[in-house]
Amino acid sequence: MRHLLRKGARAGLCIALLGLGLAAAPSASGAAEPLKVAFVYLGPVGDGGWTYQHDQGRIALQKALGDKIKTTFVENVPESADSERVFRQLAADGNSLIFACSFGYMEPLLKVAKQFPNVHFEHVNGYKTAANVVTYEPRFEEGFYLLGVVAGKMTKSNTLGFLGSFPIPSVVRDADAFTLGAQSVNPNVKTKVIWADTWYDPGKERQSAEALAGLGSDVIAQNTDSPASIQVAQEKGIYAFSIDSDMTKYGPKSHLTGTTEDWSGYYIQETKKVLDGTWTGNRQTRWGIKEGLVVMAPLNPAIPADTVKIFEEKKKAIADGSLNPFKGPITDNTGVVKLAAGATLPMGEFMSINWYVKGVDGSVPK
Repeated sequence: MRHLLRKGARAGLCIALLGLGLAAAPSASGAAEPLKVAFVYLGPVGDGGWTYQHDQGRIALQKALGDKIKTTFVENVPESADSERVFRQLAADGNSLIFACSFGYMEPLLKVAKQFPNVHFEHVNGYKTAANVVTYEPRFEEGFYLLGVVAGKMTKSNTLGFLGSFPIPSVVRDADAFTLGAQSVNPNVKTKVIWADTWYDPGKERQSAEALAGLGSDVIAQNTDSPASIQVAQEKGIYAFSIDSDMTKYGPKSHLTGTTEDWSGYYIQETKKVLDGTWTGNRQTRWGIKEGLVVMAPLNPAIPADTVKIFEEKKKAIADGSLNPFKGPITDNTGVVKLAAGATLPMGEFMSINWYVKGVDGSVPK
């Protein structure tokens, strides 16, 4: 799901693929070789956000399964024909399980999957499956709803900011969930949205965060990868939230909390399925707070006790299923009723959402 420049893609591929052999092939002594598991990343493992967190999951997987598996990764792979070459090379080199960790890898991965029917492919945030392809994603909306709860209580201007990457349904959904969470505790809030058109570009992210602050936003949520907005908030004396990883160290005063992911449980589960022969294709998996994939970063001590209490109550309600961030009534920002009281969006509409809820300024770019 992540987008950045092509720089470093081929170099990263060459380094990461060195020494790979055929997975599960017998050795000279007759013992089976380790199952080879590969990860393809859009950004650098040191981005401090999305890619870093996926790689922590890979490291935990290797530690959990030990010499039963051998993991490798390729970083800085653009969402382009470059990714197709990477998937094909990894499959040809004997990797039995390949995790594609970016939304834009969908079509290249599906093309390669047809050519390697015995390889298991997993695609994050995608929506197309096949006999040897499954998709998986966090229920991001749960985390963003909780960020909104804190933002709605902490804002003084009643103007929130949302720094978006690309206006794809999953990110639009996060902006909506953030606003719905804020409105649940403060019906007067409005959300300003700026699209940076990048997943990872610290310079562009900084400019976008500064623009949101200039529009009066005193609490900013982000759906991009670097800590730039946290740093801007620290400099300007306002608040911000991180995504994917805990970014407290980049703004100890500004960072209120964040919605992060722990991918290790999912990666361990799926790899075990391949090892024991129970892996199946044509699946879509969404895990959230209940399953431990969506994890909230520690709360800033500056958050008042009454706000902490509301936050914890709502987090518990989401985990036990009694609170659904997208349960009606919901009206869009043009006044159209999208959901009646008690209703929920069918999964198809939920996964393709392209409208803002009431309280979000502007319209979703085409």
